[in-house]
Amino acid sequence: MALLLVALAACGRSPSNKETSVADQHKPQHSPEALTLGRIQPRTGGGIELSSEAFPDEGVIDLRHSAYGDNLSPPLHWTPVEGARAYAIVLEDPDAPMEKPFVHWMIWNIPGQVASLPEGVPNNATLVTPPGAIQGRNDNDSAGYFGPRPPQGHGLHHYHFQIFALDGPLGLHADADLRALTNAMQGRVIADGEMVGTYEAP
Repeated sequence: MALLLVALAACGRSPSNKETSVADQHKPQHSPEALTLGRIQPRTGGGIELSSEAFPDEGVIDLRHSAYGDNLSPPLHWTPVEGARAYAIVLEDPDAPMEKPFVHWMIWNIPGQVASLPEGVPNNATLVTPPGAIQGRNDNDSAGYFGPRPPQGHGLHHYHFQIFALDGPLGLHADADLRALTNAMQGRVIADGEMVGTYEAP
């Protein structure tokens, strides 16, 4: 039960007013291999350049894109991948005081001809724009994007925006978890890439 309370407090969801313990606040960071990007081998050595006009790679995420602010997903752009028929994006925080990275966003079946997402993608399981895209439930137990909300005094967190070019759409429902998404992408990824944003509780 104590572990559950700590995990929920990691990124803003807490069923009580209990503070995250000092011991949990200083748990070591997860290795990059704990992230989805490290668990899937793309078919080619080519990478995807992912960027955002909202913040540079390794830059600070603005308050408006955090769960302390407006909780709007940032605009994203990527280099098109030849042969890609769909894209998936996973956002994880490996610095959260829990046993695995905190999942902030999962969106898949972005059409292959699409090379960007606007700011503030609606938090719906199925999307009209981009057409056919599906958003899973994040670790805040809500659909779509849940912005950074690290615990007070927990220091700087790193948010990994990971993109995967796929050989076709995935047959997953919106209730699929990250494990199901990762398993479905195995052997289907043509290329991948990432950018990292940072955030610290105000």
